[in-house]
Amino acid sequence: MKFTFDKTLTGTGFDDAVLKVTEELKKEGFGVLTEIDVKDTLKKKIDAEISNYKILGACNPAFAHKAILAENKIGVFLPCNVVVRETDNGDIEISAVDPVASMSAVENERLGSLANEVRDKLMKVIEQI
Repeated sequence: MKFTFDKTLTGTGFDDAVLKVTEELKKEGFGVLTEIDVKDTLKKKIDAEISNYKILGACNPAFAHKAILAENKIGVFLPCNVVVRETDNGDIEISAVDPVASMSAVENERLGSLANEVRDKLMKVIEQI
């Protein structure tokens, strides 16, 4: 099972791509709770060099609330992560987690329809970038 939705942007700068992703997430009711600069972190922690790579921890509060009510340990799968990374040829790849894939490990029927709703919103985000 594929676990992400992906899109590659050409001719777009890394910072501009991060802004576009953030704007599209907002349109679908998501806020970015965390922004992890993996490139910077790896350089500081282990002196490793990689291309630009950010993890955006996106959260839609209404869906998060419903998920927590349905399954009190679901927080281990939250927030919905979106990766913005620069490829070797300078393109920007955007990848969003597929919540249906990640939630399939949790055996709770109440999460199924919720995961599908979140999936639809994240797919729309990726399509609109």
